[in-house]
Amino acid sequence: MTLEISLGLWQDRPAAEALETARLAGELDFPSVWIGEMATYDAFALATAAGPLLPAGTRLVLGPFAVTVRDPMMIAMGAASVAALTGRPVSVALGTSSTVVVEQWHGRSRARAAQALEESARAVRILIEGGKAEVPGDVVRTSGYRLRLPVPASELVVAAFGPQAVATAGRHADRMVLNLIDPPTAGELVDRLRSTAPDTRVAVWAPSAIGADLGAAYQQLRRGIVGYLAAPGYSDMFVRAGFGDVVAFARTRPHPRELLAAVPDELVAAIGVIGDADAAAKRIAEYQAHGVDDVVLVPSAHDGDPAGRLTMTAAAGLR
Repeated sequence: MTLEISLGLWQDRPAAEALETARLAGELDFPSVWIGEMATYDAFALATAAGPLLPAGTRLVLGPFAVTVRDPMMIAMGAASVAALTGRPVSVALGTSSTVVVEQWHGRSRARAAQALEESARAVRILIEGGKAEVPGDVVRTSGYRLRLPVPASELVVAAFGPQAVATAGRHADRMVLNLIDPPTAGELVDRLRSTAPDTRVAVWAPSAIGADLGAAYQQLRRGIVGYLAAPGYSDMFVRAGFGDVVAFARTRPHPRELLAAVPDELVAAIGVIGDADAAAKRIAEYQAHGVDDVVLVPSAHDGDPAGRLTMTAAAGLR
């Protein structure tokens, strides 16, 4: 079991605070820092800025990139660029993202997203290993390009939840990553993956607050969950975890402020690593017992714990 750090990119915090979180993760010697993108920095740009703040051996895990927004050449070229400019090892994560991000923000179609993930994973795998990808996919296509920069030899990560995405991870990925998931559901997906890909590692992203102001942390983390309550797959998990009333309310499409008020702290705790050091260690052990290899902590950041310093310091003591 390894503990890694993901930058939270919290919308209620200054964007530049993400760089301080990265610096602290390096100072505390976490082996990997995950850098995605939401509404502020481009992930490749942020990774290039964060790289020099980290020890030389710290791995940068970039993404997940939405496969119906970024094409395989763009992803592979970006990963090679970050690796060359920072001198840090780089991994690439792929996912399907959400309807809001893909269709509303980017104006792209999210139709056949699972097929796009399969075709993109196949193409990106070839490109990051230095090959010339010839993938005439139905949704994602690339032909004739080969990296001109040094091959980053990247680990390929696939963000999964549904059966098709899990199958894609099994065929192409070095790691599968699961987002906002309780240990029992993680175990079900681990079993599904390992039935065909026994050597593929599994990581879980977990919103985290350890030994910090839990009141402020819960308030922030609840805001990050409301968009998932009615989403396919996630909603079923929350129902099984005992929060069917919250899911039913979310499906009525209430005002976001009303839905936020209806989310109990217990729902956040079900899919997070939250509490004192003993509680955090117990939750990490639960993920491990269900077959998870790596827990990626997404530390809450607020005025009582800027950049997630307290949470990361406490987490470093659990390794």
